[in-house]
Amino acid sequence: MVITDLLGVAKMAAITLDGRGRISHWDDTAADLFGVGPPRALGRPPAALLRLPREHRGAFEPKAFGHVWCGACTLARVDTGEPAEVGWWVYPIDRAPGEPGEPGAHGEHGVSVLALAADLRRLRRHGIGITIGDLLLAPPDGPAGAGAAHRRPASARLLRIEPALTAPAADLPDSSAGPLAGRLADLLPALDPAAAEKITARVLGLGCPALSLGLTIRLPLVPHTGGGPAAPPAPPVPSRRPRPARRDVPAAWEPLAYLGEAGQQIGSSLDHLQAARTLAEVLVPRLADFAAVELLERVVADSAPPAAEVDETTLMRRVAVAHNDDAGRWDEAVPEGEALFLPSGTPFVQAMRTGRPVHIRRVTSAQAARLAAAFGDRDLSPLFTGRALLVVPLIARGRVLGTFKLLRKPDRPGFGDLDLAMVDELARRAALCVDNGRLYRREVQVAEKLQRSMLPDDPPDVAGARVRYRYRPAEQAAQVGGDWFDAIPLPGCRLGIVVGDVMGHGLTSAAIMGQMRTAVRTLAAEDMRPDRLLRQLDGLARRLGEDYLATCLYAVYDPVERRCTLANAGHVPPVLVAADGASRVLPVPPGVPIGVGGEPFRTMAVDVEDGSQLVLCTDGLLERRDRDIDEGLEELRARLAGASPDLDGTCDDLLDTLAAGTPADDIAIVAVGFDGIPKDEVVTWELEPEPNSVPWIRAQVAARLAGWDLHALIDTAQLLVSELVTNALVHGAGSLGVRLIKSRTLLCEVHDDGTDLPHLRYTEATEESGRGLQLVSHLAARWGTHRTGSGKIVWVEQRLPR
Repeated sequence: MVITDLLGVAKMAAITLDGRGRISHWDDTAADLFGVGPPRALGRPPAALLRLPREHRGAFEPKAFGHVWCGACTLARVDTGEPAEVGWWVYPIDRAPGEPGEPGAHGEHGVSVLALAADLRRLRRHGIGITIGDLLLAPPDGPAGAGAAHRRPASARLLRIEPALTAPAADLPDSSAGPLAGRLADLLPALDPAAAEKITARVLGLGCPALSLGLTIRLPLVPHTGGGPAAPPAPPVPSRRPRPARRDVPAAWEPLAYLGEAGQQIGSSLDHLQAARTLAEVLVPRLADFAAVELLERVVADSAPPAAEVDETTLMRRVAVAHNDDAGRWDEAVPEGEALFLPSGTPFVQAMRTGRPVHIRRVTSAQAARLAAAFGDRDLSPLFTGRALLVVPLIARGRVLGTFKLLRKPDRPGFGDLDLAMVDELARRAALCVDNGRLYRREVQVAEKLQRSMLPDDPPDVAGARVRYRYRPAEQAAQVGGDWFDAIPLPGCRLGIVVGDVMGHGLTSAAIMGQMRTAVRTLAAEDMRPDRLLRQLDGLARRLGEDYLATCLYAVYDPVERRCTLANAGHVPPVLVAADGASRVLPVPPGVPIGVGGEPFRTMAVDVEDGSQLVLCTDGLLERRDRDIDEGLEELRARLAGASPDLDGTCDDLLDTLAAGTPADDIAIVAVGFDGIPKDEVVTWELEPEPNSVPWIRAQVAARLAGWDLHALIDTAQLLVSELVTNALVHGAGSLGVRLIKSRTLLCEVHDDGTDLPHLRYTEATEESGRGLQLVSHLAARWGTHRTGSGKIVWVEQRLPR
């Protein structure tokens, strides 16, 4: 707050972020305000450390929020979880010469964001300090009690306090800009003079921290004797509460102006609890001297829809209190955040049950005692006695959300018809805002839960490959998206890898994403070539509707052949990192997105050596406001050059270096390490389609298992291979072959050129055939069939001995 030479003084925390959006400076005031010291804070993004509301996180992202932001939010302290009401002034800072991160400087990242924070609840209770130049008229906020009384007269009441900005330094008097610049420099971490000067100039150019105050002062009057010139009027104090009628506006219009501005303030946030707090603040002192808002606990926690019936068993929570009594007068008697049960006979429950306000023109001593009894053993009789009481229900869409009570002091007239009409209008607006905020939060939570439930939990444990994922949802609540990824074990120890991105955001995109992922898993089980799988997925999407559009990349890795086949549907290409560390973007044919149709998909194959890696991602990792996808892809390739075998470290490094701290889109990363299956653990036989091939292959299998020291599996393996080869001779066609693979299980595959897939069937007791697959199903850990380009494969798995 700046009034000519008059300056406010308050304790402020100074926090700086580096170019990656990580905390690089955290002072003692920040530790006291948020309940976490520098060792735990440094190097972490503020959104993760402080659980910032989603709608405010973008202000702390370097280069993502192009202007200064000031505002207030309620955060839970890190140490105790208690709510802290914090005012913020967040400035984007361009990197200054001589700062870390520039040529010739030490360190990697400079100051990209400066965030100043103050404890608004402490300021509201204890007041702010006042200075004129270097003369301190009142010290800054301190402990309550006698020390606070001398700083603010009892006749001065601070009703409302909000963060604001001064005009840029060019519009400020030198007497204001000078002290602001000097004291700001004291808050900054140790930087060289050029860096500190540039940051200070940046803050002065954007507007220094200020407070918008709603202040009432009881000013004693003395008669004017006519002697001497009248003193000039004091400069006005800025206020954000509803303004009284201007002289050029008819008095009859003042209630409409008040309702318009109050309604705008109540509806300015999507946070349902903030809407309730604002309701209490705009009611005092225009319509009441005391206001308290109490919501149903299930509305506060958004754990269930509002209750249809309210009684003494309904848990309530007081979410906001505002009054114009002395600071701290009712803090212990009616604290914010208190949970309570209200007896059925009270006006509070009566208002919610009937849906109509309860108005008591003057509360008698007996009534005050009964009302106070509803709040436990605290003596609240002085709060009610002799005052006018108005209890108003908050009802939206036919459901009770809570109630708020208004009290007027005995020396003030009771609530008139105009007052009742204005309170009723504000109650309807506030209830709708609270319910809209609750529904908005519920929709976001449902979309996030739906999205996460459809994504894989843990990477599969497969032979010849290692898989790791990372997923980071969009930090803006409205940006719940449709990114998906998966790793699918396929027959023959192969691995299917898919990454996709449904176009659009919101609940619909998350639902479409789930359908796409399920469809890919179903089609992959048919062991289709990647291009054919995408063609089938495209046809399915077009049958489901016009809105089913998505990009998708599907790859299949064969650890025996050491080959990866890929097909693309408009997705960003992957990066292949060779065993020697060289990285390149694979030139996968681009294709058109799923759901467009009309264009064929193509498969490309690339040989991959053991020790190489394939990294797939969605465009949320690559695309930012300061770079396009091609630049991001090249930066991704460069970051992966020389990547270590640690896939977890690779994924984390990509998120730390390439991803925005508050991404505007979902980010999915899949990293696959290609290890291959040793050649001496794979053996293949080509058989003549003759009956004497059966005993020969039995002997070959027994000899190979003995060489692998798997004697315990020989008898069962011989029986299984006999059944499969015999079945191929009888029902198959063309060439015949057997492949044995020792990996995490013992896999036996029998292939022939026939197209009819065998299936398990029921046989009667008198039938002489048809029991072979029943025997296979009983003896094998798993078995299955799939088609190939020239026929089919029937396979069985046996568990290896421990």
